[in-house]
Amino acid sequence: MPENNQSIIHPCPFSKGYGIPEAQAWLLLKVYFVYRLVLACLFISMYYGRVTPSLLGSLNDQLFHYCSEVYLLLTLASGFLLRFRLASYSFQAQFLLFSDILLLTLIMHASGGIKSGIGILLAVSVASGGVTIGGRCAMFFAAIASLLVLADEIYADLTDSFATTSYTYAGMLGAAFLTIALLSYVLAKRSESLLKLAEQHQQTIANLEELNHYIIQHLQTGIIITNRKQNVQLANTAALKMLNLPKKPAQLCDISVRLAEDFSDWLHNKDLDQSQLTLANQVEIRVRFMLLPTGGRSFYMLILEDIALYNQHVQQSKLASLGRLTASIAHEIRNPLGAISHAGQLLSENPDFSPQNLRLTQIIQSNSARVNQIIEDILQLSRRQASRREKIQLKPWLAHYLETFMLEQMIEPKAFNLQFDQGSLIAFIDPGHLKQILDNLCQNALTYGSPEQGPIILRGFMAQKSPCIEVIDNGPGIEREHLSHLFEPFFTTSNKGTGLGLFICKELAELNQAKLGYYFTESQRSSFRLYLSDADKSFN
Repeated sequence: MPENNQSIIHPCPFSKGYGIPEAQAWLLLKVYFVYRLVLACLFISMYYGRVTPSLLGSLNDQLFHYCSEVYLLLTLASGFLLRFRLASYSFQAQFLLFSDILLLTLIMHASGGIKSGIGILLAVSVASGGVTIGGRCAMFFAAIASLLVLADEIYADLTDSFATTSYTYAGMLGAAFLTIALLSYVLAKRSESLLKLAEQHQQTIANLEELNHYIIQHLQTGIIITNRKQNVQLANTAALKMLNLPKKPAQLCDISVRLAEDFSDWLHNKDLDQSQLTLANQVEIRVRFMLLPTGGRSFYMLILEDIALYNQHVQQSKLASLGRLTASIAHEIRNPLGAISHAGQLLSENPDFSPQNLRLTQIIQSNSARVNQIIEDILQLSRRQASRREKIQLKPWLAHYLETFMLEQMIEPKAFNLQFDQGSLIAFIDPGHLKQILDNLCQNALTYGSPEQGPIILRGFMAQKSPCIEVIDNGPGIEREHLSHLFEPFFTTSNKGTGLGLFICKELAELNQAKLGYYFTESQRSSFRLYLSDADKSFN
């Protein structure tokens, strides 16, 4: 079977190693049929419509008349068989060739033999055999044509039908038939090879195109191909998911007017090769523009990157670097810290120390413990693994979390109030990381959020088309001049804090493509809000 799944026809039982695609073979046979039909009509019209003396039928008018009509009738019958393919290709091809050679030889004899010039028409039949049948079968029909021409000369010589006979001309015509058959076969083989090579190249190109399409569609990076008029030619699956579109947009302005404007600006200034979009669901997308020259036409590729996903990779790299750093210095810090703490403890046990000196040893002990806690928090960051996100039904998960948290902290159930909006909330996040974030936020709310003034609210709801968890306390809130430094490492407004808790929460949130922020509610209560990835729209 060839590469394009066309069947191969081997028309002649004597042929070996020769075959042509089915569609091409039937087309050649149709062309040969048209040639025969035109030739038969010419014989009939020239015979009946002649007004001047002609060689046609000059020797035997009745034989020419019968043979011409039989030639036309057989041609019409073969056309019927060919139209509906009532017989095999092999049978029809051989039938046309054999009847052609036989009837043209009889017509040539009726018109005066070789000198009539009709014998040259046999060369067309022989050449057709080389193209449609090929191989030994074509040579066989060429030999039949040569023998019939020679037999016609012998018969005319024995019966004195012609005034003169020409065996030399007959032999040369026979040799020409064999040569034409051989050349036709060679040309047909070369044409077949070129056709197969072209089909192989076409199939290779089709396979590469299919492979490229598969790769583009399965890239996590969004790809959009457009032309200079901003008509979108292609948008892969990742791009449609990022843009929250059900199908390929027609133009860039259908995605974003700003994107269309930035693309137009880039066409005039190649330095402006980026654009940043904020979609309706607050997802931020970075778009880079690239030129794709393709021959005489130019297309442009827009590469879409989810900034949250990019930040996730950055966070993983940062944590890996931090892990290598802290692993190398933790041991060096803890050894002298342990010695200081131990020395302070021994000094505090001295009975001769005055209360003032004992106070100094307490300061040593408390600050050693604080430094040790800072080291523990940093080591916790260094041990952080990549997020293993999964779908989480927030309502049952938060209920179970809050129950476990209150047991661990040994606090009364009335200290927290769990609230939910109507509807299902399904987030896409690492459950372990979510627990660490909420542990820190809830612990801060217990420490700084004045729980004695009322319960701390843990609320789940949809905000900006994303699942959201909010922790609302009763504290005075954070002063506005400190808000810009809230999530920075080692920033704290408390003498007891290390300043790493919120920083760790922020890092964990970005590691899971989530967003953590500080807000004031409508009633001016202090709250931390965690925006999560929607499990129905997220993908790995």
